[in-house]
Amino acid sequence: HVQLVESGGGLVQAGGSLRLSCLASGRTFSTYSAGWFRQAPGKEREFVAAIKWSGTTHYSDSVKGRFTTSRDNDKNTVYLEMNGLKPEDTAVYYCAASFLTRINMQTIDSRGAYDYWGQGTQVTVSS
Repeated sequence: HVQLVESGGGLVQAGGSLRLSCLASGRTFSTYSAGWFRQAPGKEREFVAAIKWSGTTHYSDSVKGRFTTSRDNDKNTVYLEMNGLKPEDTAVYYCAASFLTRINMQTIDSRGAYDYWGQGTQVTVSS
């Protein structure tokens, strides 16, 4: 079982940067793939980025080139570095994880493929 806790959200002006962190419990986090999703008011939760247990990354078209996800398995932490933030990036950001066999390049952007979720952290980008 894995528990996830996000941090690092806040209010930033357009063009600014934030780094989100996702701390995972458990000693075998290196065998889990992790994803980032976001949900804006009135909208469905959408895929943002993911990093497989192997380190392979995948991004949605809307954030490609602006956001970077990485992981530090020694610290059981996954990061989402967000640069060039836009007002449309405003949302609650969620970290998610699943054991390595559950995530492949066909499922990596699917909410249903992730078994564990954090509580979310608010990101607000002002214009």
